[in-house]
Amino acid sequence: MASVALTVKNFERTVASGGIVLVDFWAAWCGPCRRFAPVFEQASEKHLDVVFGKVDTEAEPELATVARVSSIPTLMAFRDGVLVFSQPGALPAPALEQVINAVRELDMDDVRAKLAEHRRPDTQ
Repeated sequence: MASVALTVKNFERTVASGGIVLVDFWAAWCGPCRRFAPVFEQASEKHLDVVFGKVDTEAEPELATVARVSSIPTLMAFRDGVLVFSQPGALPAPALEQVINAVRELDMDDVRAKLAEHRRPDTQ
């Protein structure tokens, strides 16, 4: 599966659609972004159950701002609509595979419980 271009119009819907969504924030002028692009595309062809999205930060600066992207490339992973990974920098293929496998293995009930606990106001 090839990657999909994410925009302000389809970002929320795509990320919230369920399952695993990997998002690459990039720009055409960025050397590390260009080096990471083929790694990302190859992974998209291998992992057909994962949505691979790309945000062109030049065309979609609002998304980069809302996502608090401060350097590119930045890779974010969402699972079932929850941000579970965010890291700037181009990853080599083996590291991207590790991220995908780690996201697959997450216990989302545990993740949601920890998020709820973190968001709960302190009662002491």
